[in-house]
Amino acid sequence: MSDITTTSEAASQGLSFPPEPTRHLINGHIQSTWKAETQEWSEPRFVKSSTLEINGLSSALNYGMQAYEGMKAVRDSSDQIRLFRPDKHAARMRHSCACVSIPPISDEHFIRCVSLAVSLNAEFVPPNGAPAMLYVRPLALGTGAQVNIVPPSEFTFCVFVLPSATLLGVSDPVAALVLDDFDRAAPRGTGSAKVGGNYAPVMRWQRSAKEEGFAITLHLDSQTRSQVEEFSAAGFIGVYKKPGLGYTLVVPDSDSVIKSVTSDTCLELARNMGWEVEIRPVKYDELRKFDEVLAVGTAANVVPIKSITRKTPSETIVYDCGAEGNTCFKVLFKKVLDAQTGVYTNGENWSVVVKDPSSYGFTKS
Repeated sequence: MSDITTTSEAASQGLSFPPEPTRHLINGHIQSTWKAETQEWSEPRFVKSSTLEINGLSSALNYGMQAYEGMKAVRDSSDQIRLFRPDKHAARMRHSCACVSIPPISDEHFIRCVSLAVSLNAEFVPPNGAPAMLYVRPLALGTGAQVNIVPPSEFTFCVFVLPSATLLGVSDPVAALVLDDFDRAAPRGTGSAKVGGNYAPVMRWQRSAKEEGFAITLHLDSQTRSQVEEFSAAGFIGVYKKPGLGYTLVVPDSDSVIKSVTSDTCLELARNMGWEVEIRPVKYDELRKFDEVLAVGTAANVVPIKSITRKTPSETIVYDCGAEGNTCFKVLFKKVLDAQTGVYTNGENWSVVVKDPSSYGFTKS
């Protein structure tokens, strides 16, 4: 089995990251189908296109029967391509699929399809050290034509990729706005699942916030509006500085938020460094007490929050993001990058090297 070590063709041709939206920068995507008569997912096939043919009466288009993941592929210092904690993403994908009645996708099948999609688009993975990535989008859909509100007889699992910059920039502090006029998720709803219905409604609020100068929005619990849940596109971590003892990381404990792989990684890294970790309810009022607040996610990585504004009541909480501030952020930002590229290992197989397509039993046609 061979690793893919060819230097990014896109980089050698002087292509920029992120690419221009109109630029066709991928070779294709991976596709697998589940049918009621077989009760299993088919062998993955490579489709030389970034488009998907789908019936207009599919459950995905009509009833929102879809779930997805967000991952990234990066290059290490040896130019090998790596995926970060794909098993965690596979488990979260199964949870999301279960929430919308999509058949489960095994770890093995998920990781194989993701690895193939990356391997077959290897030349578009940015070079090591670039503030960019090959974004990986596993997507499961109800594709059988079905007017009745029952599970269809056919589902499709795809893996798309796209060269992209990090979502919020490399490390620049950003301002956040609390959304008081919109509830992202209801108690006992689908807030813990990565499904489109959790994201499409918030887009207009994000656009409005951005026009006001806020790069990210923060959600409180919909029942009491007194507890912090998560950012719209990233997990929440509050930080207390303990002089001489490191830091305490605080993550909201809620059934209505996405189980962030990056957040979990930060907590594991913190434990390994001897820091304290608390997973518990976080009151809104506690925002004033934190020394730092971080937004964490696959696309965002680790981003420092410079302020959190709430319009009702009118207040802005400011965090020190100067030369003496953000000390926890600086440590975690580097540690996460080192873990993703295989520089740091805690004895677990977090960073997985992507092999040649033939290593996954795939032959190019």
